[in-house]
Amino acid sequence: MKRYFLALLIIQILFSSCHHENHNVIQSFCFWKTNLSFDEKSDSLVNDLKLKHFYVRYFDLDWNPYRKQAQPLASIQSIYFNKTNCQFTPSIFITNDVVLNSTKVQLDTLANRIYNRVFAISDAYFTQSASSYANQIVSENYEKQNGENKKMMDTEPIVVKRKLELKKNIQDILIDCDWSEKSKENYFYLLQKIKIKFPNYKIEATIRLWQYKYFEKTGIPPVDSGLLMCYNMTNPESRKTENSIGTNNDLEKYIVHNKYNLKLNVALPLYSWSLVFRGDKFKGILSNDIDFTKDESVFKKSGDNRFILIDDVRVGNMYLRNGDEIRIEKISNSELEDMISTLTDKIKIDNKTRVTFFSFDKKYINDYGTQNISNYYSQF
Repeated sequence: MKRYFLALLIIQILFSSCHHENHNVIQSFCFWKTNLSFDEKSDSLVNDLKLKHFYVRYFDLDWNPYRKQAQPLASIQSIYFNKTNCQFTPSIFITNDVVLNSTKVQLDTLANRIYNRVFAISDAYFTQSASSYANQIVSENYEKQNGENKKMMDTEPIVVKRKLELKKNIQDILIDCDWSEKSKENYFYLLQKIKIKFPNYKIEATIRLWQYKYFEKTGIPPVDSGLLMCYNMTNPESRKTENSIGTNNDLEKYIVHNKYNLKLNVALPLYSWSLVFRGDKFKGILSNDIDFTKDESVFKKSGDNRFILIDDVRVGNMYLRNGDEIRIEKISNSELEDMISTLTDKIKIDNKTRVTFFSFDKKYINDYGTQNISNYYSQF
């Protein structure tokens, strides 16, 4: 009898140690283009995927060596969510050169400039969206009226109320920077200044995999949460690389502990690209809309994800030569599932964890399928 209970106890212990509790994570996507313009198909994808959140890239900051200061680049031109109503996080990418070369005084100024630019872009979105909403309400109200004494409602109160509602959709700001051990002091100083400028918002910072693994050297940023970037794991410009976007084997080399003392959200890849090599030299990235299997007179398959050019040809804006090699990179469903398993084994996941995919593009979403993507979320 004692042996029976001992065996039962061992089975229970083994079961509990292997059991992974799934959570209702916050389902998110990244939008990284300069023009966010949703249509009915976009709204439909948001609904099908049950998305609750977006990271929206607002602008980049790079170092201008001539003016010796940070310079904004590639600002988002418009934000139009159509009927989608999700929370979203304004995201700012800052190059390591900016934090390396800036003085403390410049960083103080930069925090203020970031605040002003984020406020201006957000306010333009609030105003445009609220005005469009108010005009629709007024128009519908006017059409419902009968007789000669039809009156137009005043749009201003509707706009004011709607703007207040829209502002609730922004709860935090993401700062994206691949900081180094050398730039750590300046970068953390900038983050502290940004937190002061945004007292009513949470501040989140991206965490590269190497920064996670070697946190004792790189430090943990003084923010409210981190976004762990689980893609772009190896050098895409090396011809020897099989898949620079990432593999679970690559991920396992970084997720080796659970000692990171910061609440982490997770970003995973949901995209593909084609890389061109001439000999061992990287030549560029091709459009992902090309099907290399369709024209065997130009493209010859040379491996699982590789093609050789057998003729000179122009593809998009790039001229390719006979002998050039193309490497197609995409992460398979099974590989993504293995990566999720690796993450959930070490990273603390709860119902407040955001799981986001890069990036929100109809082609990528259709390639993977909404059902597969929904299954990825459910595995957390």
